[in-house]
Amino acid sequence: MKQYEKKLDAQGRPYLETSLPGVMLTRLPLLNKGTAFTEEERREFGLWGLLPTHVSTLEEEVARAYTNFSMFTTDIDKHIYLRMLQDRSEVIFYALLDRHLEEMMPIIYTPTVAQAVEQFSRLYRFPRGLVVSTRNIDDVDQLLENTPFPDVQLIVATDSEGILGIGDQGFGGMAICIGKLSLYTAAGGIDPAVTLPVELDVGTNRQDLLDDPLYLGVKHRRLEGEAYAQFMDKFVSALRRRFPNVLVQWEDFSKQKAFDVLEKYVDVIPSFNDDIQGTGAVVLAGLWAATRKLKTSLAQQTILIHGAGAGGVGVAAQIARGLEHEGLSLQEARDRIFLIDSKGLILEDRKGLEPYKRAFAKPRAMIADWKFSGTNPTLLDTAQNAKVTVLLGLSGQRGAFDEATVRAVCANTPSPIIFALSNPTANSEAVPEDIYRWSRGRALVATGSPFPDVQYDGGRYPIGQGNNAFIFPGLGLGTLLCGARKVSDGMLLAASKALADYTDPARLAQGALYPRIEKIRSASRRVATAVVQQAVKEGLATRVIPDDVRGFIEKNMWRPEFLPIRRRPA
Repeated sequence: MKQYEKKLDAQGRPYLETSLPGVMLTRLPLLNKGTAFTEEERREFGLWGLLPTHVSTLEEEVARAYTNFSMFTTDIDKHIYLRMLQDRSEVIFYALLDRHLEEMMPIIYTPTVAQAVEQFSRLYRFPRGLVVSTRNIDDVDQLLENTPFPDVQLIVATDSEGILGIGDQGFGGMAICIGKLSLYTAAGGIDPAVTLPVELDVGTNRQDLLDDPLYLGVKHRRLEGEAYAQFMDKFVSALRRRFPNVLVQWEDFSKQKAFDVLEKYVDVIPSFNDDIQGTGAVVLAGLWAATRKLKTSLAQQTILIHGAGAGGVGVAAQIARGLEHEGLSLQEARDRIFLIDSKGLILEDRKGLEPYKRAFAKPRAMIADWKFSGTNPTLLDTAQNAKVTVLLGLSGQRGAFDEATVRAVCANTPSPIIFALSNPTANSEAVPEDIYRWSRGRALVATGSPFPDVQYDGGRYPIGQGNNAFIFPGLGLGTLLCGARKVSDGMLLAASKALADYTDPARLAQGALYPRIEKIRSASRRVATAVVQQAVKEGLATRVIPDDVRGFIEKNMWRPEFLPIRRRPA
């Protein structure tokens, strides 16, 4: 039986109905009102005398929570407090985020979530989500039956091998799934009762974790090859049986696995990989916003991507689709995109070249006239010889964009576009202030982590944050509301275009290529609208959508509010 049901009274007003006793109401975060239970609810559910006398409003609960939040001095302590609040009361947690999202998003997500991932086993306090491991995979159907709410519609799942810029984190990746789903609700208005974080605990290759007595994951090396494939097949097959219409976001899989999992299951279950596709969509949106400001086109740019993991190659693929949208052929689009990894420019004749990089590998004949030393051109060599005008960082390498590289790009164009996108902050390829100084204020700059405004030559320049949270909440919301059978390339392209068009012209004039974080919920509505319209256009929607798509989306976005709770009739 469901723990509770949402119903409408005779006047069409929503309320919650449950048969749980009052003490259980205070233990379930989706039902707990803290001190805001009304006197009628206290009497009906046996809470009379068990709570403080004063009946608080939601605003009073939020004010109390913010006071507590403000008492902590370190970001990780603030993160821990917010996670504890979420485990106590979802409504208070999301109401607090709603009022302070720009301040708190860096705390619940990047960059602070990286610390939470690294310390997850030591910070663990309360069960949240589902752990599918090598020890219980054969019982995965029972595990899914154990989920507390039967109507799961959205899952964020990770195997934790490629977390942000910090790599293999084993069981700690659960913190990423929790953080992502928090943003699906805060920014995308998806009811937290239909979301489920999933840790795919297939082991870790980190010896320090395996040796840590407090580590909470399975203590063996990572599954690989056929064993890994069988594990994933069992998980996806069970999902299809238990939640056949669920949307899955694959999160922080490493390199080739990220592409293999996405390709294998994209037509099996509605799913997408945020590192590959979400990152690509948000970067493309930023580039379209930049070219809009410059009154030019993306097809006139030459793009260099530093970092060829899942994120870098995903960005290259999405930019190529954007260039096709502007009229180039696929090959012409790929010819304008150069990828650099730890070995230099990716060339076709490289021994052991990973399959997922091959589409963007260059023939050695293309660089026959280039001037460089060594076997492969470096980042600086490529910027100079290819006449690069757009420089994108997804390498996780702090300081990779030095003065020489930035000045080399500046020599190719009066308005260089430079994105230092690696997370967390410590891994950013460059500091925006340095890019402004080295480019003499000519560069259009965006980052992956939040940075303060830059003051340069008497002007003040806001730094737009190319955060995936501008894409995935709206993408997920739109996909769920129209019941799309899959997440298509067209839907992702529509999301990019919607975000690029949303950026305020006044903010764009100041050089910021993305909206302020405080606008993220509004931006998500715009993205969701475009996604639904594209899904309908492609024949992927399985639900009838009214003509007023934006109004339909607004009506179906969950909001943090205390609803009346009534006892279920016997």
